[in-house]
Amino acid sequence: MLDIQRIRQETDAVKKGLQLTGTDPAIIDEILKLDTRRRTLQQEGDDLRAQMNVQSKNIGQEKDPEKRQSLIDAVGTLKSKLKDMAGEAPKVEQAFEALMLTIPNIPLDEVPVGDGESGNTEKEVFGELPKFDFDPKPHWELMEALGIIDFERGQKISGSRFYVLRGQGARLQRALITWMLDVHTGEHGYEELYPPAMVREECLYGTGNLPKFGENLYRDIEGEHWYVPTAEVPVTNFYRDEILPASALPIKHVAYTPCFRREKMSHGKDTRGIKRGHQFDKVELVRFEHPDNSRAALEELTEHARKLLTLLGLRHRILTIGAGDLSFVACMKYDLETWAAGTSEWLEVSSCSLFQDFQARRAKIRFKDEDGKNRFVHTLNGSGLALPRVVISIIEQYQQKDGSIKIPKVLLPYMGGQEFITKANNR
Repeated sequence: MLDIQRIRQETDAVKKGLQLTGTDPAIIDEILKLDTRRRTLQQEGDDLRAQMNVQSKNIGQEKDPEKRQSLIDAVGTLKSKLKDMAGEAPKVEQAFEALMLTIPNIPLDEVPVGDGESGNTEKEVFGELPKFDFDPKPHWELMEALGIIDFERGQKISGSRFYVLRGQGARLQRALITWMLDVHTGEHGYEELYPPAMVREECLYGTGNLPKFGENLYRDIEGEHWYVPTAEVPVTNFYRDEILPASALPIKHVAYTPCFRREKMSHGKDTRGIKRGHQFDKVELVRFEHPDNSRAALEELTEHARKLLTLLGLRHRILTIGAGDLSFVACMKYDLETWAAGTSEWLEVSSCSLFQDFQARRAKIRFKDEDGKNRFVHTLNGSGLALPRVVISIIEQYQQKDGSIKIPKVLLPYMGGQEFITKANNR
């Protein structure tokens, strides 16, 4: 949520920022109109209450019966006005807050300008294109031939966009999760959390998933809990409604959760394989930073996620995301993409985002600074990493001519020392 003071004082700049994201800046005029009305109602209410206090004192001091009755009548008129105002004020406040929740974050000045993906720029590419002396296959063909995935039974159990990993496919997924958590906790200084996979509705408002993205989320039939689209939601809300000491910052958490999203794709697009699904696994990095340090923290967080791709030996790149393609809550974002050799495409495996105080205002996460003043923290998050697409990249890049898959060196201890996934050793 944007600071209303910023909207009042930097109206033109805020409108320009919204326009860069593809948002109609006219919404700011509506918000300012409601803001003016709610402040007017507050001031008029305060004035009426002050007048009532004065008149009430005068009633007690007035001896003349007629004058006393006149004062009583005047107080009654003030009460009636205050009652009418009290009926309007909550409606105005509710409308104001509802509109404030629909405004996206404002891009930083350094964010590239462009509509949609046209503003995204390639920052750096790492690693060489893998070379094969045979025609590389897509991951779904390799995995089915090895017996490490079952699409048919996954759909029988849960419907389209579901699958079951089997044997060494399941073990590879588990190995990646454990290894990622070990690197982030052991080398990067993150504290691991294992949060619930269901949250209360207010948590999704806190991170900016609601109200805008409600149709992409799953909820229980009673409507009291929502399944998490990412561990960012429960981990960010871990400190909701709290005031943290400045000495506690930065706070760095890593968490693994299953993630649930309603993938809505064009007919025939990405229908094969495990690129898109309603349920997937992800290791998430979440940080709470002092405002003075948050921009530098974005670079560090991105490098922590990127290091995993280097250690896995996967070709990858960093994209600086343009204003027209930013997420609703981010003011700056980097995407990490890894190369899928079998399908010859880049796959996003992490989005590393800086939100500044946008989420903290919604979730009321503050810290007490050195002067004793309560200020909003800055939050960041990034996938470290998203599993399905990392698995795709490993399967396709490390495929062998005989259809087996070579295990990346860093994962050997997590795979019991096994160097290859073959049909014979899949169990």
